[in-house]
Amino acid sequence: MQPFTGIFNDSFPPIIDGVSLAVQNYARWLSAAGQRPCVVTPRNPIAVEPPYPVLRYFSLPIANREPYRYGYPKLDFKIWRRLRETRMRLVHCHCPFSSGRLGAYTARKQRVPLIATFHSKFRDDLEHSFEKTPWMVNIIMRRILDFFNVCDHVWIPQGAVEETVREYGFRGKLTVVENGNDLASLYSADDLPMAKLSARRGFGIPDGAISLLFVGQHILEKGIIVVAKTLKILKSQGIDFRMDFIGQGYALPQLEQYIRENGLEDKCTIHGVVTERDQLAKHYAAADVFLFPSFYDNAPLVIREAAAMGTPSVLPVGSTASEVIRDGVNGLLTGATPEQYAAVVKHVAENRDVCAALGMKARETLTRSWDDVMEEVSQRYSEIIEMYNHDHRNS
Repeated sequence: MQPFTGIFNDSFPPIIDGVSLAVQNYARWLSAAGQRPCVVTPRNPIAVEPPYPVLRYFSLPIANREPYRYGYPKLDFKIWRRLRETRMRLVHCHCPFSSGRLGAYTARKQRVPLIATFHSKFRDDLEHSFEKTPWMVNIIMRRILDFFNVCDHVWIPQGAVEETVREYGFRGKLTVVENGNDLASLYSADDLPMAKLSARRGFGIPDGAISLLFVGQHILEKGIIVVAKTLKILKSQGIDFRMDFIGQGYALPQLEQYIRENGLEDKCTIHGVVTERDQLAKHYAAADVFLFPSFYDNAPLVIREAAAMGTPSVLPVGSTASEVIRDGVNGLLTGATPEQYAAVVKHVAENRDVCAALGMKARETLTRSWDDVMEEVSQRYSEIIEMYNHDHRNS
């Protein structure tokens, strides 16, 4: 029987984030290509059972980072045996923490190639999580670097991510392998304008209002309060807008409080996590612009999801995510302050035709289907396995 392709990650449904979506799509498209994916991830009380094997191991919730969980494989004796017995042809890790350690163990025991994709700015996460014990950050960062150093191949989803990886101290070879976008094929370019109009009317957005959107973890690192302060300025300037927040995170209570204190309730809707992809696509389609003042993200999937639905993003100059944006061509770049963000939104509100042109160019330049991406990934997998086997036959 054909061996599995091991896909290891610390988050998996019901947790929904960019990396979790990438893992799901890797598994989905590998299955469609007749390959056999096997996901390895921490156990969650709410189990989602996809049509491919998922090996889960003991975990506990992470304080102040709901709904995320941290895996403790040392407390789960069965997972080690299962990984030794589950024949793999290759291990691909999407996280350097507990699942990464298990992936490295599996690759070593089974003598197969180990790939890791560097998705996140880990130091930022750690500095928040260990705010009271900052000395822990450097210790864990060294462990993260040790993990990437034992990998046979390290992939990054966007060229600008290299700066972060080098800053962390990694000196090995890096390969850019983009993530795909499962919304890219929902509508043709010709059908998209009508889909956007239909979504807007479906959500009851007035014709004269500019529709704004944020999708992602509601955490301070992503600039969620910058967005809220932008809205306060827009209100003071008499700009008619509607704002939708989609996601959850530790800063959500702070966001809700700010909205209440500044009388923004009639302009803002907080939806929580939207798990239905079709429904999320409608939110993207209904928006005129996507607000994302984050320096935290490396190659955020949400920018490309918005682009797939013809919605351009407003990003801060100098952010890693802004590498793919040409100001005034396929998106908008500005400073990171609420005043600067508000100025851009006001300009767009007064020049609505700008949005349509930017959105269509964003769709043209920023969207790539998972089908296309996974064709590249499958080819890379085959080459890596062949090279690995050749090297070990001659060692």
